[in-house]
Amino acid sequence: MDRYFGDFGGQFVPETLMPALEELEQAYLAYGKDPSFQEKLGFYLKNYVGRPSPLYLAARLSKYLGGAMIYLKREDLNHTGSHKINNSLGQTLLAKKMGKNKVIAETGAGQHGVATATAAALLGFECVVFMGEEDVRRQSLNVFRMKMLGAQVVEVTSGSRTLKDATNEALRHWVANVKDTHYCIGSVVGPHPYPTMVRDFQSIIGEETKEQVMSVKGRHPDYIVACVGGGSNAMGIFHPFAGYDEVIKIGVEAAGHGIATGRHAASLTAGSRGVLHGAKSYILQDGDGQIIEAHSVSAGLDYPGVGPEHSYYKDSGRARYVSVTDEEALEAFQLLARLEGIIPALESAHALAYVRKLAPKLKPEHVIVVNLSGRGDKDVETVAKLLGGGNCEQ
Repeated sequence: MDRYFGDFGGQFVPETLMPALEELEQAYLAYGKDPSFQEKLGFYLKNYVGRPSPLYLAARLSKYLGGAMIYLKREDLNHTGSHKINNSLGQTLLAKKMGKNKVIAETGAGQHGVATATAAALLGFECVVFMGEEDVRRQSLNVFRMKMLGAQVVEVTSGSRTLKDATNEALRHWVANVKDTHYCIGSVVGPHPYPTMVRDFQSIIGEETKEQVMSVKGRHPDYIVACVGGGSNAMGIFHPFAGYDEVIKIGVEAAGHGIATGRHAASLTAGSRGVLHGAKSYILQDGDGQIIEAHSVSAGLDYPGVGPEHSYYKDSGRARYVSVTDEEALEAFQLLARLEGIIPALESAHALAYVRKLAPKLKPEHVIVVNLSGRGDKDVETVAKLLGGGNCEQ
């Protein structure tokens, strides 16, 4: 396994974690492609998660926007409500092969925490989830779900009290408990082998999409659009199309209050090269290399870094990266609900917001696939407050 994607990636971690990372890499090399392991993972993905997730033609949204036909890859219909369960199940099954009996996770929007707590309950693991105090407030429903599933939720009160700080605490805990504990990282971030491993577990999204679009259109899509925080849902759908330059891949970051304000989470759009949480990638930092606090209306995108493979995709031109504001994401959140009867996660709403701009510029024969990475149950309270006590009238 390559430890770098071009100039990005690596293992910038304390020496005490190196044996654990080497153990994980060797386990993944031994079991990741093993037919019996893949058969068991496939069984759970089909019979427990509900895969394959549908590819749905959003006909009313397509007509409303004009131009291209818009298809939604419905990861929101997975058990637990997002794409996160694909990776959590894969890593937890791998941890069982490694003889671990505890799993820990970090979470922002709560979906990875819920997915890991779910996999832990299914497979008989103790589970601890680290979550920033601010995100606990924003995502109270998911906190309750995690606790119902038997997980201990640790509120992190340091720093910005969001995903970055939850990740810091999870890493500290792992250093002290590495012998019997597996750290289930939720995105394509962190030290090698996590970016590659998480990407591989999430690539089922793109593999299914490739077959589904071919089945209905007889060809590949023209555009694939996905939101990018750490970047697992985007890399999961991008990677199987990596060799197809005619398929334009667009990652959508959180511009927050606007790039010019500095209150955003757009590491690829406005960041610079640096090291965060064990890997080199594009990050938000000041002139002294100190991490700048990120902002997004979406807890899952509120992270000052991005996966190293996305950084490589940006510099190599394999994908385009854009950003949309909180306001634009909120408008897209409401639009999909009204036109299609689907309430998206605020993360996914960022991708939809960019499609609102893109689709009218294209022709009816063009096909856009949007990775609808999660459902919006967890976000309705946040959106209700932002819209004024639950009044969704514009």
